[in-house]
Amino acid sequence: MFNIFEKPWILFGIAVLLLFGLLQFRSIFTEKRRWWQWLIPAFLAVAAFGLDFFVKTDLEKIRAVIKTGIKAVEQEDCDAIEAIIADDYSDSYHNTKADLMAHCRSELSRSAVEKNKKANLIIEMSPPQATAVLTVWTRFDKDSYIAANYKQIFLIKMNLYMQKQRNKRWLIHRAELLELDRQPVNWRQIR
Repeated sequence: MFNIFEKPWILFGIAVLLLFGLLQFRSIFTEKRRWWQWLIPAFLAVAAFGLDFFVKTDLEKIRAVIKTGIKAVEQEDCDAIEAIIADDYSDSYHNTKADLMAHCRSELSRSAVEKNKKANLIIEMSPPQATAVLTVWTRFDKDSYIAANYKQIFLIKMNLYMQKQRNKRWLIHRAELLELDRQPVNWRQIR
């Protein structure tokens, strides 16, 4: 089953097929030509992209949260990170959201992230929960603590467990590190 809210090209394709059908109809039944017939495929094409623009699906909301997180880490914006973390957050190392944010502020203050680039994203949904396996290339500033003591570019893979809130927003309620440069790792090993 296709979702017209996520794939506007399907509805646009139907509008194009309808246009060809309308051209055939108007050439065969010339006495039934009306000016408003042209509005039907045009309305369908506009509706396709209007629905995609105005209606945000759960999958689009989840991707937006992840994109926000990637950009916030790159810009070292802990307030933006805090906005996408659920109040009931906990993981294998951080017991609360406050613990995570304290860790975030201490790490981002000493490790300047130059660039983040999403390498892979796999999302499995079963509302009101979703799991995303995110793989990101992270480049640290050459003068940063991480680049000076380890290396400049890391491949980071992590699980993000997300939950839909009462206000219909998706927030991260658990994040677990899986790999660092294709080596198994967890929160305690990188502290």
